[in-house]
Amino acid sequence: MQAVTDDETTYDVRVHDGRQWHRLEAEAGANLRRLLLRHDLSPYTPWTENVNCGGRGICATCGVRLAQGPAPSHWHDRLAAHYGYPRLSCQITVDRSLTVYLLPDKRIWGKRATD
Repeated sequence: MQAVTDDETTYDVRVHDGRQWHRLEAEAGANLRRLLLRHDLSPYTPWTENVNCGGRGICATCGVRLAQGPAPSHWHDRLAAHYGYPRLSCQITVDRSLTVYLLPDKRIWGKRATD
């Protein structure tokens, strides 16, 4: 669902943390990783919470699953999506409403999706 207010577009971002759903509102152009962290919904594991690349797209520890979303633009994210691995939340720009699944069972990077 898209909401327009005062010439700014916002989008609904639904996030499942493994136990419950959270509904966030994001401005167009928001970075998904930063949005999640701002709402205390970490894409990281306890092991990678403090040891990660800080959103530069090189460590792959901020992986999430999207029900559907923007096409990957970063090389690492393109490879991950192509081979069924989690998408990098640090490389996803919110340009539409999203459904995001955090991966509470991952150790570091997350597993390949099974068909």
